[in-house]
This record gives sequence, structure tokens and C-alpha cells, in this order.
Amino acid sequence: MTAIEKNKSLNIKEAKAEEQIPLNENEVLQTLIIEDVKYKTRLTKKFINRKVYVPKNPKKVFSFIPGTIKKIYVSKGKKVKAGDKLIDLEAMKMVNTIFVEENSTIADIFVKEGEMVHKNHLLVEYK
Repeated sequence: MTAIEKNKSLNIKEAKAEEQIPLNENEVLQTLIIEDVKYKTRLTKKFINRKVYVPKNPKKVFSFIPGTIKKIYVSKGKKVKAGDKLIDLEAMKMVNTIFVEENSTIADIFVKEGEMVHKNHLLVEYK
């Protein structure tokens, strides 16, 4: 088999799922069609119930570490420019300033000064 044939056979971008047959409560047998060849594979319950990837929404700002909101520089409805200060987040005695990434308008603010937030907590939403 040449290198080109190997690369072609490993290309599974066009794989189609044909059917799923439950084997037991923890596994499912699935038939995949890759380049007109049928393959059977076992899918575990953990794989089937995995968390689905959701692309990042650029209109929402989340905290990247747990900490305390020290200062909020914007208000609801305010127009902001790229590079403006948005929020000061204190974590482990260090103040992290979150800046605006692009020109927009503040739709809503979900935190207050002095509030403790966890990682991935929604802070601000843009219009």
C-alpha cells in the first residue's frame, strides 16, 4: 500500500453512521460507512452521553479563574471600545483586569462588586 492510499484510507471526515444496535446497557454497536466500506464499532454509554462541544460565544465574557469582583468599570447600555477596562477580578491577592476585545455595547452585567465568582461564571454580555 502506498503512502497516498494509506492517507486516503485513514480519512474519516466523510464517515456516516448507519445504525446503532444496543448490545447491553453499557455498550452500543454502531455501523460506520467510510468511503463505501462498512465498519462496526462499539460505543460505550459514557461516549454516547459525553458533553457535546459548544463553540465559544464572543458576545459573552466568562471568568477564567475563581475570585472576587473588585471593580466594574462599565454599566448596562454603555458603548465600549476595544481595550477599555471591563472588570477587575482579584484571585490569590492578584488583581486581574479584564479588557474589552472589540467595540460593542454592554447588554447586561451579571455580577456586582464584592461578589465571589467561580471559574466560567458569566460576567458580562454584549449586544
